[in-house]
Amino acid sequence: MKIDAHQHYWKIARNDYGWITPDVPKLYRNFLPGDLEPLLAKHGLDGTIVVQAAPTTEETEFILSLADRHASILGVVGWLDLYQPDHRRHYERFRRNPKFVGIRIMIQDMPDSSRILEPPFVEALRGYADVGTPVDLLMRSNQLEDVLELLRRVPHLRGVIDHSGKPRVRDRVMEPWAGLMAEITRFPGIRCKLSGLVTEADPAGWKPEDFQPYVSHVLDIFGPNRVMFGSDWPVCLLAADYDDCLELVRKSLPAEWGNAELARLFGGNAKEFYKL
Repeated sequence: MKIDAHQHYWKIARNDYGWITPDVPKLYRNFLPGDLEPLLAKHGLDGTIVVQAAPTTEETEFILSLADRHASILGVVGWLDLYQPDHRRHYERFRRNPKFVGIRIMIQDMPDSSRILEPPFVEALRGYADVGTPVDLLMRSNQLEDVLELLRRVPHLRGVIDHSGKPRVRDRVMEPWAGLMAEITRFPGIRCKLSGLVTEADPAGWKPEDFQPYVSHVLDIFGPNRVMFGSDWPVCLLAADYDDCLELVRKSLPAEWGNAELARLFGGNAKEFYKL
């Protein structure tokens, strides 16, 4: 099974995507399964993991309703507010849908990422770790220290780092991102998505070789059994089309990788992680 492990759908009229405005014309329109499915067919992908793009339970309900109608949606990663006492009630409601496969924590949007270390948040996350819920972790590279400390407090988390922790590709800076990501690999339940890197580069002037050191580092420290390909479509359209995102990853892979490693990266690991 070939899987795109990270992409989004949205309907602008729903009005809970505060970050998508007319000032971002490439994204300020509806993106729905009918737009992506021809590209999946072109590249022989069986389906995708749709990840929440708005911090509302209503948006999770919306993408679950899309999943009910589209076989190409293999799983939905939804949103919960772990600071609210009723988050578990929403979780139990979502998990009645067999395509609900996990939740995402949007650390990136927090003005102070140390909030994830507050006892109520840690305790809530520990509860999801206890039952093996897959958790996507979205952060910027300057928030990795707090994420690392969170993992020390919830060491059994079944988690995946979205967008490779958003290294500073545009500035060609490796540290402290590289060292912190290596520390994170010490937690065996954590995986990493090769996704979203293209929008961390210069959108108008990136070159394929800009991504090589970052992809190589991720593959070196996580290995072939803990990485997943994700397009981050349609956000990727700010800098590249779907074909480019696939090609950038393929060109950055180790020459010695064979069919077994490719099968893990492009589907096997996502199928296992999200319990499809």
